[in-house]
Amino acid sequence: MNGAPGLIVHINGWPGTGKLTIGRLLADRLGARLLDNHTMINPAEALFSRRDPLHYSLRNAVRDAVFEHLLRAPPGGRYVFTDALADDDWDRGQFDWYRDLAAQRGARLAAVLLDCGIDENRRRLVAGERAHLLKLTDVTVLESLRARHRLLRPQADMLIELDVTTITAEAAAQAIADRLG
Repeated sequence: MNGAPGLIVHINGWPGTGKLTIGRLLADRLGARLLDNHTMINPAEALFSRRDPLHYSLRNAVRDAVFEHLLRAPPGGRYVFTDALADDDWDRGQFDWYRDLAAQRGARLAAVLLDCGIDENRRRLVAGERAHLLKLTDVTVLESLRARHRLLRPQADMLIELDVTTITAEAAAQAIADRLG
């Protein structure tokens, strides 16, 4: 990376907004590694219900291991993460992991907030292979999340907000890459 500072991009949005698809395209454009939140969540999803304390214990253990290894990775790396974080104390604490990672790696932290209209969000939530990937497909849960919470708009070196209701994933990834410079 020629001594260039590293980059941590955190893509946040409601389930079904296209975070993984956009994240893949963005990672390609940036020459970055992508870690979708389900990569860290799915071991716990496969083994335990969300009501079981072992579910969150395993999720945290996987995250601990991932972040510990990223701290040992060579400087200058670029990483794209996806997540669905609400503006509450628990999720703000979850974002602190990314802020701390960026600080400890001496990397820039970009928070990307994706949103889309509710009708489009419902449509996307039940499309494709979401269920096969252990992703949320229950529209009533999505509607409840959107009614009770706002998406987290965290403090970061850069905040990029993008409405993806009517644009392609390719256009969204390019817009984010352009903003990142």
